Amino acid sequence: MTSFETRVARPQPHSGVLAIDAYVPGKSKALGFTGTIHKLSSNETPLGPSPLAKAAFHTASETLSVYPEGTALLLREAIGRTHGLDPAHIVCGAGSDELLMLLASIYCEPGDEGIYTTHGFLVYRIAILSAGGVPVVVPETNFTVDVDAILAAVTAKTKIVYLANPANPTGTYLSGDEIERLAKGLPPHVLLVIDGAYAEYAGAPDFDSSFALPQARENVVVTRTFSKIHGLAALRLGWCFAPAAVCDALNRVRGPFNVNDPAIRAGVAAIGDQDHIERSQAHNRHWVGELSREIAALGFPVTPSQANFILVHFASPAEAKAADVFFTARGLILRAVGSYGLPQCLRLSIGTPLANGLILEAFAAFAADRTSSRA
Repeated sequence: MTSFETRVARPQPHSGVLAIDAYVPGKSKALGFTGTIHKLSSNETPLGPSPLAKAAFHTASETLSVYPEGTALLLREAIGRTHGLDPAHIVCGAGSDELLMLLASIYCEPGDEGIYTTHGFLVYRIAILSAGGVPVVVPETNFTVDVDAILAAVTAKTKIVYLANPANPTGTYLSGDEIERLAKGLPPHVLLVIDGAYAEYAGAPDFDSSFALPQARENVVVTRTFSKIHGLAALRLGWCFAPAAVCDALNRVRGPFNVNDPAIRAGVAAIGDQDHIERSQAHNRHWVGELSREIAALGFPVTPSQANFILVHFASPAEAKAADVFFTARGLILRAVGSYGLPQCLRLSIGTPLANGLILEAFAAFAADRTSSRA
């Protein structure tokens, strides 16, 4: 037996893996509560998927013994028709999370740096560390990505920058001009990944939902998901639009059948149902405005949101924790976001009209309790 075999008792993951805090999804249960649960913690659409997508999914059950087409061609073509894109520049994944992870593994070697911002989506850090990279966290300004701060953080070791637009969990966004300024300011060897999971909800006049940057630049990728507005979170389906060289690299490393056939068929139907998409957008637009106004009027500041959730601020981390307990006891599950550096906040997903009405009642009751306790 060699000395090495004596020292190491089992296979060892690299140090980046051991530095990862496993991703913890929003809770979905309220212990001790026996009524109807309203899960408002995971940014799921309250309208559910398109009926056409559900029908396509059921049809796919007839051929579960057959491997899917390996490139998700039908889905790439449907995405291309909807957005006016070349399907050859589209790669599909098992959720956009898979693509975010693969991009780090492709473009980061051990010791390379990956940038994301203070309140950025937790998967960015996981992706960088799992590739052996070094996470570089850049401060935000007023809960919004700061382009100048990102550019100032770039070094010779920087290989990838992750940016959600709109951002999760804040709901803030960068204008098209600011995104373009960031892209132009990055060195050509740095990959800019624009995570557009909530892009379909954004309605700000200066929000750019196009795919012009990946068409014009070799170092920009835009990812999208079917988990949010399309309501297919359970099927794990996402895609990206990218320059040819990036697509080539992704297709070399992704699994040969990384997207399953029921997901492909449901995705084709979902992205083609524009009426359902527009109903989801209208519902969200109304309730983001309504909930933001009413909750702020009760004394809880709300960060303006372009997504399908709002970030609610409390007086302290202790009060946010107390509110979380208070709402959960009523069967209303919100997302605590201390892991995002926001211990004084809760993230509230837009729900059904019933759930939204109940959450307003709960905030009013919590505000009354706060007032009486201070009297």
